[in-house]
Amino acid sequence: MYAALQNDNFLRALRRQPTDHTPIWLMRQAGRYLPEYCATRAKAGSFMGLATNVDFATEVTLQPLERYALDAAILFSDILTVPDAMGLGLSFAAGEGPRFATPVRDEAAVAALEAPDMAKLQYVFDAVTSIRRALDGRVPLIGFSGSPWTLACYMVEGRGSDDYRLVKTMLYQRPDLMHRMLAVTADSVAAYLNAQIEAGAQAVMIFDSWGGVLADGAFQTFSLAYTRRVLAQLKREHDGQQIPRIVFTKGGGLWLDEIAACDTDAVGLDWTVNLDQARRRVGHKVALQGNLDPNVLFASPEQITREAQAVLDSFGPHPGHIFNLGHGISQFTPPEAVSVLVDAVHAHSRRWRAQT
Repeated sequence: MYAALQNDNFLRALRRQPTDHTPIWLMRQAGRYLPEYCATRAKAGSFMGLATNVDFATEVTLQPLERYALDAAILFSDILTVPDAMGLGLSFAAGEGPRFATPVRDEAAVAALEAPDMAKLQYVFDAVTSIRRALDGRVPLIGFSGSPWTLACYMVEGRGSDDYRLVKTMLYQRPDLMHRMLAVTADSVAAYLNAQIEAGAQAVMIFDSWGGVLADGAFQTFSLAYTRRVLAQLKREHDGQQIPRIVFTKGGGLWLDEIAACDTDAVGLDWTVNLDQARRRVGHKVALQGNLDPNVLFASPEQITREAQAVLDSFGPHPGHIFNLGHGISQFTPPEAVSVLVDAVHAHSRRWRAQT
């Protein structure tokens, strides 16, 4: 059904197998820093107009691959599609980010929560299939979802938050409600990711963007336990191919060992974590993804190259590293800075391999 894969370095790195260079892709690589993305978004009329249109979603997913020699594509979508399909009414106000019309804040609202009919998310699965075909085997395609905890933050707060007061109030005051919401959300996320795998995703990633705002103990109980619940339900292979999984918890370095033990193939790291120490801590259990500070991309080309080399040198000439930023790329990033980064990662990592 699909063309044979021409560049499998990303999938090989996830399996901790040797690669001819360190693969690189960037979180939010299809985004507002690219003028062509802004032009397509203007045609679509809105963010959701872009995400729900298969042709537009395919177009913007492939745009960064036309510019840069990236080693993976990631589905263009949003982490909040699942709660939107639950009927919470997702919208994106200009300059304000995502917002839900009907947040989940009381016992009745939590009791009413149900896993959504996956037919409501068919536009996502159609986009996955369209993108996979359009890639024509160039690089693998990553599917993704927000983690149950991260989705719950948005579902309770109704939007992004500075202090997470509402969701943490529920967590501490009514943990029973929080557990019910997280269970429904985890099962929904698992069904959602499995449908992406069936549609053509070759790896999947769980974004636990707000796991790092939790206290030690609360993280394990309300975030990691439900990420595990998702992973336990995911398809391990499709069409005879293994489907690797990546878990990224922003601010999760403290819990690296526990995240690495949660039946994932790779752990994404933000820029606060020392890669050499992280690799020594996890050994050969998982691959590691990361972890350049996104703001390095505002430096000079020479400094970008040095910082990229420092990340690679920190990990060392070992299998199992996927180069990425420690968080999503900024919308203000100069597009030419990404060219410098990608070229530096490929060139330096190839030199490493030639010497060993």
